[in-house]
Amino acid sequence: MNKSIYYILALGAFGIITTEFGVIGILPAIRDNFNVSIDTAGWLLSGFALTVALTGPFTTALTARINRKHIMALVLAIFVVSNILSAFSTSFTMLMIARLLPAVLHPVFWAVSASVAVKHAGPKDAPKALAIVMSGLSIATVLGVPITTYAADVFNWKASFYVASIINLIAFAGIAYFVPSMPVTEKQSSQNYAAVFKNGILWLKMGIVFIMLSGMFTSYSYLAEFLGKVSHMNGTQISIMLLVFGITGIAGNWAMGIALSKNVVLTTRAFFLSLIVVHLLVYQFGGYFVPAVLILSLWGFIHTGGFLAANVHTITGLPEQQIEVVNSVLPSVYNAGITVGSLAGGLVIVHYGIQNVVWMSIPLLLLAFALTFLTQTKKATESPVEEKEEEVFAEQIPQPVLEAN
Repeated sequence: MNKSIYYILALGAFGIITTEFGVIGILPAIRDNFNVSIDTAGWLLSGFALTVALTGPFTTALTARINRKHIMALVLAIFVVSNILSAFSTSFTMLMIARLLPAVLHPVFWAVSASVAVKHAGPKDAPKALAIVMSGLSIATVLGVPITTYAADVFNWKASFYVASIINLIAFAGIAYFVPSMPVTEKQSSQNYAAVFKNGILWLKMGIVFIMLSGMFTSYSYLAEFLGKVSHMNGTQISIMLLVFGITGIAGNWAMGIALSKNVVLTTRAFFLSLIVVHLLVYQFGGYFVPAVLILSLWGFIHTGGFLAANVHTITGLPEQQIEVVNSVLPSVYNAGITVGSLAGGLVIVHYGIQNVVWMSIPLLLLAFALTFLTQTKKATESPVEEKEEEVFAEQIPQPVLEAN
């Protein structure tokens, strides 16, 4: 398979993640247009994430026998239609339905594209191929929001959905014309699933990821609202600051990769503590324009690396044949956390105001930080053979992935 196809898959990942997170920057505009509260508007994110979390494992299993090219193209086509329907929505209910339709197949594209990259690259180049596909997710989390927010600011809120639709359409065309047919010829071993779900440390790690994403998105989901209400920025300034958030996030993602290659556990803990400090700074100085600009830049630098830290921290120590199983489950864990976080943030805003939303994020991040010590305690009870296998895996798998980022 031509290496350029991995970038097409990355573009597809960029499109679907932009569709999911792109509404973050336009929630205030949607609130005003449909005359709903900001926490109700937040359901456009939390409802999407909740749908992914609940349906992900089932839709991935149900589509396991479908030609890989066909299912990826189908998912992107549905995302194109969904964004167009969202732009033409005449009521909040219609917009909500248009958003939920593609969420059902959201995790399918991620699991399939990752599997395709690993399978066709071969054992030697599989980590690098997977890293290319994952870069679509990473870049979308830092650039998707400012791109759609800027489009909405220049034109109107509908423009953000048109932009997301165009991105998905280009990715659809790329898969349709350049990706070869990929019929499914083998079945995933049930032993791999059984081994994964019997792994107590893995369950604990996924619990940490869930709490971590909840803490991150309790405040991040309402970033545009915070900048408008607390930092007193206008639409153009908010768009620029979200872009700054994204740019510093790219640098932070790169720095996170380097740090994780040195020590996964310590880097993950440092991430939690750093993000907690940023939230405290936001609470204290977010109402002042210049400090808010500086703090937001730091926030973006730290926040974006969280996805990479979560992924590497979770798969470290797993046999290679179980990684695909975990990667098919992680989207549900991510989105369950995003759902809880955005809902919790909305409740705090309604009852205590937007500035106090950080006081829901901080306890969650502290809890995730504390649980990382429990994973180390559990590891200490493993047999020497198990510990040795984990060390070998940690040396072989994460390093190439991180270099590619």
